[in-house]
Amino acid sequence: VQLQASGGGLVQAGGSLKLSCSYSEHTFSRSAMGWFRQGPGKEREFVASIRGSGDRTYYADSEKGRFTISRDNAKNLLYLQMNKLKPEDTAVYYCVADSRLHTVSTWYLNGDEYEYWGQGTQVTVSS
Repeated sequence: VQLQASGGGLVQAGGSLKLSCSYSEHTFSRSAMGWFRQGPGKEREFVASIRGSGDRTYYADSEKGRFTISRDNAKNLLYLQMNKLKPEDTAVYYCVADSRLHTVSTWYLNGDEYEYWGQGTQVTVSS
């Protein structure tokens, strides 16, 4: 199983970046996918999640209206479009995947509930 995130980099505040994540499993279209991040000296936090079919998305309150999560099931790719970036968005961003059934409706908020984690890509936003 391989999750490979890419697209990170250095950007000025107010700018945009688009992260991508490739997922090698044939279960991609049945897997919920998401993004978490961990900034310097901070705890890991939920960013966004998307259901396998792509019909429903979830965002952390601080990202609503600025970030958009999407997926291309034909290409096994997950995306995170980040606009209006702020210095506080500086973090390592991780893509995650899980194909299991969950009984708790808000399970996607908990990083421990995901089967697989990618290696992370660094996003740095300068002021």
